[in-house]
Formats: sequence, structure tokens, C-alpha cells
Amino acid sequence: MATISHSSVAFTGATASDLFRSSSSGANGVPLKALGRAGFLTKRREFAVTAKLRKWKKHEYPWPDDADSNVKGGVLTHLSHFKPLKQKPKPVTLEFEKPLIDLEKKIIDVRKMADETGLDFSDQIALLENKYQQALKDLYIRLTPIQRVNIARHPNRPTFLDHVFSITDKFVELHGDRAGYDDPAIVTGIGTVDGRRMMFMGHQKGRNTKENIQRNFGMPTPHGYRKALRMMYYADHHGFPIVTFIDTPGAFADLKSEELGQGEAIAHNLRTMFGLKVPILSIVIGEGGSGGALAIGCANKLLMLENAVFYVASPEACAAILWKTAKASPKAAEKLKITATELCKLQIADGVIPEPLGGAHADPSWTSQQIKLAINETMDELEKMNTPDLLEHRRLKFRKIGGFQEGIPVDPKRKFNMKKKDEPVTGSTSNVELEDEVEKVKQQILKAKESSTTAPEVAMNEMIEKLKREVDHEFLEAVKALGLKDRFAALHEEFSKVNSQDQLMNPVLMDKITKLKEEFNQGLSGAPNYANLKYKLDMLKEFSKAKTLSESNDKTTTMKQEINQKFKEITSRPDIKEKMEAIKAAVQDSGASNFEDLDEELQEKIVMMKKEIESEVTNILKSMGLEVEVVKSHAKELSEQTSYFKGKMDDLNEEINKKLEDVINSSDLKNEVELLKLERAKAEKNPDMTSKSKIEALEQQIKQRLSEAINSSELKVKHGELLEEIAEAIKSPEGFDGSVKNEHPNEDTSKHDGSRVEVNMGANRSFA
Repeated sequence: MATISHSSVAFTGATASDLFRSSSSGANGVPLKALGRAGFLTKRREFAVTAKLRKWKKHEYPWPDDADSNVKGGVLTHLSHFKPLKQKPKPVTLEFEKPLIDLEKKIIDVRKMADETGLDFSDQIALLENKYQQALKDLYIRLTPIQRVNIARHPNRPTFLDHVFSITDKFVELHGDRAGYDDPAIVTGIGTVDGRRMMFMGHQKGRNTKENIQRNFGMPTPHGYRKALRMMYYADHHGFPIVTFIDTPGAFADLKSEELGQGEAIAHNLRTMFGLKVPILSIVIGEGGSGGALAIGCANKLLMLENAVFYVASPEACAAILWKTAKASPKAAEKLKITATELCKLQIADGVIPEPLGGAHADPSWTSQQIKLAINETMDELEKMNTPDLLEHRRLKFRKIGGFQEGIPVDPKRKFNMKKKDEPVTGSTSNVELEDEVEKVKQQILKAKESSTTAPEVAMNEMIEKLKREVDHEFLEAVKALGLKDRFAALHEEFSKVNSQDQLMNPVLMDKITKLKEEFNQGLSGAPNYANLKYKLDMLKEFSKAKTLSESNDKTTTMKQEINQKFKEITSRPDIKEKMEAIKAAVQDSGASNFEDLDEELQEKIVMMKKEIESEVTNILKSMGLEVEVVKSHAKELSEQTSYFKGKMDDLNEEINKKLEDVINSSDLKNEVELLKLERAKAEKNPDMTSKSKIEALEQQIKQRLSEAINSSELKVKHGELLEEIAEAIKSPEGFDGSVKNEHPNEDTSKHDGSRVEVNMGANRSFA
């Protein structure tokens, strides 16, 4: 048996893991470190063999004794490739943020001046900072879709691991797909949030050029999706809820990835996620592109940061396909509906997580805390569900996208929009643009009314002409959609020939036109553009009515001014003025306060003066082509008639009240009223159906007795006589109101356009 010679080494303090035990070598209790230092010699068959321990390369992870004490998260945080950056990232200004640079420069210059001069510029600095914050707020409240895309791609935007280390108490990264590769573009690991253990996985972008190259710019290969799949199975086995963070332009689409089964890996993930029995939450923190995002996004809930985007194709790719140029990306971003707000309306996303002004990179810590709150709130909701409900909830979330149901007829408008258009329709204005133009014209008209000026006729006429063109265009489109274009063209040609030859209309042609018109009217409601046609036609009618009313008002105002001018000329004539002054002086000398108190001679003079003026005015009105109708005042007679009928009605009311009092005071009805009171008192204490029916019967009986008293033959006759008398007064030739009635009651007076003037003979008022 071979013997081992070694130097004397102290074994005190050696741990169990440091001891090397081997019965075959005949050495017991020899420390491994001692063997490494001293070596050992084996004498066998006169050969000397020397063996030394191989020196292992130090692990690349920073172990606890090397950990940076300034980084929060504990020891396990550092078991990852992800390390804090030694230098802060350089600030990056997006194109639409450039107007804010001037304010920033002013603030820096004022602070520099304050430091150099020692003067107090705190007020100016505060004013500039407030102005900057207000400008920043105005800018970020009105962001366009393409601007949100740029914010989602911001180089300094916090990444998946930035958020994970901020929201977790402990986090351990798990590597490898167990098939020979570890894709750095997808990071997975187990972490705890407020004591709740979860499986985290997400796309990881770089924070600088070096990291982006290492992380492949956040674009995973098939190995990354298989690593995520392995962790999903692991979480499902141990019952860990899964939280995924989406931030990728899309899966890496190179030749090698396709050879390794990129599509198969994504499809496998999609199928597997719908069968996992644990809650799944997905959060879009940047951009979520195509199947590369969906491969870890089949969740029960999909949340998005305020400035995140989620799309099938990037705006640049969409613009290149549809408009043949990437410069149309702003238009494509708007049409794609890729922002968080739009996706929530479409029920694709389930909620929006707020970001600070300036984007998530302006305050990453605050953003992470908002994500943490959303995770806790969502998990509280999902963990209440049992497994079947959880799976059904996840399935229905994706089944309802699009809102399509078989068997329901497609709306004609939607069906029309789905048809392929050979070329864009020209000469048609959208309802939104047309509504804006109409609103502007309405505002001009309202301003003109408020300032008592004439309405803007030019703008109104232009709008009416435009609406006519739009209505004609919509009618033509409706004819095309209903398949009547050829028939309309043929009939139009026939009608033009007949019209040009001054011939009588052929009854056959008239019949064809009538039938085609009826067919068009019947099918018009089913035309795809019927809603647009009706909307524009209603606006045209409204404007035409407003124009007619405006012209009528203008004509009436002009006529009224002309009449007032003529009346002023009559009263200003020397002879008329002299007579009026003489009559006025005579009235003042008499000291009478009423016309009746004047003597007969003076009354006759006043009446003659009025007749003379009225005759002059009538002649002027007739010379203007107006129809003059003299209306005599019967105000005194009206007052007398009103007083007469009022007295008669009061007498009839008194008689009715007296009759009611007699009936109520009769012994029978009095007993019934007392009985009703008693039943109501009983019902308040013990309400039941019997008491209720008794009360209703008593009330009905009392009402019937009172009705019989009122409808007695004597009162009924008097009431009928009074009604007949009032009716006769109304039907009298002078009318109840003392005015001369229109001889043609069915004739629309508005057709006269103000050409009919009534002259009141008894009213002392001017035409003004």
C-alpha cells in the first residue's frame, strides 16, 4: 500500500468543508488548503508524483466584502451583471423639448451672475423656475403620439433592472435557458415586494453604448424566450405570481435567430402563458414592439406607463409600408393608436401608471414607487380569484379584443370603410373640419348680433355655397354606392335632349324619373354615407334659414327706418308743426288731464289733426308699395267685456262653493268623512290591505257625492250659458281683442315679407 509523506501542519480551526477525507489514499483529516501549500509525494514503484491544487479564477460577481455600501437592496442585489453606473448619464434633449433650453440657460446664467456678483437674484430665479415648470407642464400635457414614442425610447429612461432593484426588498437573478445559452436581453429572477415573493422577468436595454451592445439593444433571441419559459414553469410549479416588464423594439430578427426557431419560441410562450395557474401581470415601461413584446405579455392585466407605447409595427415601419417614406411616422403614430390612453379606450390595456413631468427619467425613483403601488393593487385583486376563474379571466381578456361576434350584421358604414379604395375621394371635407368652419361662422354671426352690426354676409354665403357642394358630392356618392349611377346618367341625358329641343315631357320619361326617384329615396337610408349626407344637409338648411331670416330682418329694419324718417319729415313740416304747437298750447291752457275733460271744439281739432297725419302717413306707405290696414282700438270695450265676464264667473264660483258646503254639511257625507278619518288613523298604526281598500272605497264614494253636487242640472246650465256667451264674444267680427281679424286665416303672413302694415287709429304712439 502506498504511503504519503507530508509536512507537519496544524489542523486546528479547519472547517468540515475544508477537510479532504479519502479511505483509498489512507489519509484521514488532512486539510485541503494544507495540501495545496505543502504538496504531497507518493512513492510507488520508485516514481515520484507531485500534485498541486489548481488556482481558480476569481468569480466575476462582486461578493459581499466587495459590495458598494452606497447601493441599496442588500447583498443579494449584487448577484447580477447589473451594476450602478460610475458616472451619471449625459442629459439628452428631445427635439420637441428644445424650446425649454432657452429657459434653462437663463436660469443658469442668472445663478452664475448671482455667484459672481454676490447679489440676491432669488426672486428672478424663482420667477424663471416657475415659468419653466409651467412651460414643461403645458408641453407634456399636450404630447402627440410620436412625441410619446420618442420619450419611450429616451436613452436615459430607467430600465427593467432599475425598477426591480427599486421596488424589491431582495432580488436574485436566475440565468440560462438550460439549453446552452443565457440571453442578456431578457432578465429573470425572484424578488420580494413587501414580503410577497414573485417571479420577475423583462426585457433589459443598456444604459450606454457598451451595455446596449451587450444587451443586444433589448432585442431577445430564441434563447431569451426559452429562458423566460423555463422561469414561467418554475413560478407555476412553486406558486409564484409572475410580473413581466415589456421594453423592446421587437424580437431580434437575424438569420441565426430564425434558424434557431424565433417564431416557434414566441408561439410556445404564447400558448404556455394561457395555461399558467398563477396570476400574471405585464407592465409596458418603454416600447412594446410586435411579437417580441407579446411573448411575455399574455397576462391577466396589462398596465402601461403614461408615456409608454405598444404596437404591432413601429410608426417608421408603418409609414414606410403605407406612405413609402419614414417621414410620415407622426401621421402613422396617430393612426396606429399606440399610446396608453388610446389602448385603454380599446380595452387592450387595463390601466395607466402616471409618470412625472419630463418622463420617467426625470424622477426614476418616484416612477418605480408608482409601479410598486400598481403591482400590489393588481396582485391583491388577482390573488382573490381561484384557478379556473384566473384562467378564464386571462382568456376572455384577449378574446374580447376587436369586439367581433359572428352572426351580427356589419354596420353599412363599417362595411364601406372595409372596402378597398382605388384612390382617395376628392372634394369631400370631413365632418370634423366642416364643423370647425361652421362654428367659426356662427361665432362671427353671434359677435355681429352682440355688437348690433350686420351679420357677416360674405362668410355666410361662402359657407352656404360650400355646403351645397358638399351635399351634391354626398348625393353623388350615395348614387354610386346604391348602384344607380348609370341609370341616373341615362335619364339625365334623355332629359337634357328634351329640354334643349323645347319639347313637352314624355309621360314615359316622367314615369322613369318618378320610379328612379322613389327607388333612390327608399335606399338612401342604407347608403354608407347617409349619416354624412344628413348631417351636411341639416347644416345647409340651418344656414339657409338663418340667411333668409337675416335678409328679412335687414329688410324690416331698413323699412322701419325709412318709415320713421318719413314720419319725422311729416311732423317737421312747418304747417303741421304750427298746428301741433297751437293744439298743445290750447291743451295746456285748458288745464285738463284727460281727453274727455277737454271741450268739444278742442277735441274735434285734435281728432282732425290725427286724421291729417294718418292720411299723410298712409299715402307715404302706399307709395312704398305697402298694404295699409286700419285697426281701430277697442281697449275700452275689451276692458268692459273682461270685467263683465269676470263678474259672471265669480258669481258662478260662489254658487258652486255654496252648493259644496251644503253637501259637505249634510249628515250622510259628514259621517263618511269622519269614518275616513278613523280608518286613516287605524292604518297608520296597523297598515294592512283591508284598511287600504276601505280608505280607497270611502275616498271614491266622497268624490262621487261631490261630483254629483257640482254636476247638478242648474249649475250645469249656467256654466254652459257662460261658455256660449264667451264663445260668441270671441266669434264677433271685431274679435275679442278688439282687432280686425285676418280674412284668410290659413294664409301664411310670413309670405308678405313685411309688406303689410297695420295703422292703429286709437293708440298714441309713434312708428319708431
